Amino acid sequence: MKPRYWAKATRELSARDPVLKKLIATHEGITLGSRGDAFQTLARAIVGQQISVKAAQSVWDRFAAAHAAVTPTVIAASTIETLRACGLSGQKSGYILDLAARFADGRLQPVRWTRMPDEDLIDELVQVKGVGRWTAEMFMIFNLTRPDIFPVGDLGLQKAIALHYTRGRKPAPVRLQRLGELWTPWRSVATWYLWRSLDPIPVEY
Repeated sequence: MKPRYWAKATRELSARDPVLKKLIATHEGITLGSRGDAFQTLARAIVGQQISVKAAQSVWDRFAAAHAAVTPTVIAASTIETLRACGLSGQKSGYILDLAARFADGRLQPVRWTRMPDEDLIDELVQVKGVGRWTAEMFMIFNLTRPDIFPVGDLGLQKAIALHYTRGRKPAPVRLQRLGELWTPWRSVATWYLWRSLDPIPVEY
């Protein structure tokens, strides 16, 4: 389902930024959407750490096929060996088993997260093994569809900004800050369209 704010965000970004105006027009008809499953979103984000989107999807497909269901209870009962056979590293396998256990026993309660401020939620999520700031940001964009997340450490975002704004050079922190100011309070939307400029098929965590 399209986020309620999407139409307003795209209008405002198009009015402020000619690069985004062109990207928004080019990719009309597709939008950010949420799977709505907090566990799967975080597990997918862990799977996707430091590998390509295509590789991550391949690993995820094998991971899902190896289990009766991708739920915390089922995955918590899995093993490192099973997960490694799906293409996960030993470290990522451990992270996903820990994540599943935390959901299954109630240490993680997603019902609370919808009301938490962005930085407070990031602080809580990064306490989980294997969840750093980038993973927390992906969760807030792809699961909670929060409108103003700016994942400056994301390599895809950096590549897109270099392509469209800095003549192929890695964007300096001051340039990222200025772009963030221009796009606020719709930085998630700007990021999503910049990702589309690299890969027109939307990523779904």
